[in-house]
Amino acid sequence: MTKYLTLAMLLLFSFSTQATQTFSDPALNGKPTPEGADIALYVVDTASGKEIYSERAEQFQQPASLQKIITGLGARLVLDKDFRFETTMETTENDAIINFSGDPTFTRTHLRVLVEKLKLKQTTIDGNLYLNGGAFDTSERAVGLPWDIMGVCYSAPSSSITMNGNCIYGKIEGTSPAPVKGLKASGSPYISISADDIIIREGLENQNIDCDLKLTADNKNHFSLNGCVGSHRLPVNFHLAVQNTTLYLKEVLQEELDRAGIRLRGKIIRDDTATGTVIALHQSEPLMKLIDLMMKRSDNLIADNLLKTIGRVYFKQPGSYENGAAAIKAVLKEKADIDLSRAIIMDGSGLSRNNRVTAKQLMQVIQYIFSNKELGLVGTLPVSGQSGTLRYRSSLVNTPLSGKVTAKTGSIYGVFNLAGKINTKSGKSLYFVQLLSNYHSNSDNRNVARKPLRDFERSFYERLFNEH
Repeated sequence: MTKYLTLAMLLLFSFSTQATQTFSDPALNGKPTPEGADIALYVVDTASGKEIYSERAEQFQQPASLQKIITGLGARLVLDKDFRFETTMETTENDAIINFSGDPTFTRTHLRVLVEKLKLKQTTIDGNLYLNGGAFDTSERAVGLPWDIMGVCYSAPSSSITMNGNCIYGKIEGTSPAPVKGLKASGSPYISISADDIIIREGLENQNIDCDLKLTADNKNHFSLNGCVGSHRLPVNFHLAVQNTTLYLKEVLQEELDRAGIRLRGKIIRDDTATGTVIALHQSEPLMKLIDLMMKRSDNLIADNLLKTIGRVYFKQPGSYENGAAAIKAVLKEKADIDLSRAIIMDGSGLSRNNRVTAKQLMQVIQYIFSNKELGLVGTLPVSGQSGTLRYRSSLVNTPLSGKVTAKTGSIYGVFNLAGKINTKSGKSLYFVQLLSNYHSNSDNRNVARKPLRDFERSFYERLFNEH
């Protein structure tokens, strides 16, 4: 016998007569857990707290973006609901300083406004212009982040010095009409891109076999593309994660100084100890708006910068992945009696492949969020068929599930997670946690590959809806 029973077998055998309500159809309408996948499921009645269904609920799994539920609750318990990231323009007798706090929504337009306010005071900086990024430590990548996604925007570095989401654009296109004989790369003026070692494949035959673009980057914001591209895909537009956030901001800032007509006699220098008198202030949207964006868009940069800010505020030292994780574990235990001591928290976003959490641990977080509506976190969660990452989730968008599921999604390679609440046909509601990992399909077609997942998920939640 295998170590773990399939979902269909568990539905048939695992409930005793003393167990809570069971499903009548043990085969889930013929849609068991997709073959080869690991599953952990936990369902609880919201009113009674009674366990409805449990399968491997204490098995540690990758949470992916369900990690953001933990980050959101931690932020709400540590930071004031009106907390805002602040970026200040400061001056001394000879120098100017921009003091950053890790605002994940800070843009070039916001930087321009700060520079314009400096211009109202002076048109020459006799000394240097310092960039203070001391709010966070200098480690901008979580342990367990795969090297091959570091160049794409959804894994942009978590830096105290952040602008435009630390994301820039790029493009490769043919140097001539078909048949394409060569390629040229272009992009943001603050980076360099080379595409010298790309094989061009003509036609559609075998287009998905051994024909992918590969990206590498260095600390000077140079990006190199190699591998293979089908000519039918050209031009290819993409977004890239800035690798050196300080260098990027220096170059943009110099342009903004020139645009404003401010002469800098010295240099732009990173100094995490520089301070002065504040002459201008930019504030982000308040915390609840940031959490709403993080939850509904599943924004990784907001999540990681919030995690570091939690660590900075709680421990009164520069924020880091490590002290952010420690602060969340401590405050959830202190204020919510949620024990995550055995959970592995490497970041705030869930991008790290080293994160581990159980369905029962996540259930504690879900129950606390929904039971304490004054926190305002329930409204930040996506709703099936209506908002955020659940707006178009095909397994939940149709009748009867549309509008009935309020939950956070979590997806990385081979992972398909969901956690939240479902309102059922009878008027009851249930909390649930779904951790599905190690799912891999033989099909290269995304729709075909995802069909077993969609079928399983639709059947499972329709059963919950109809039978409880």
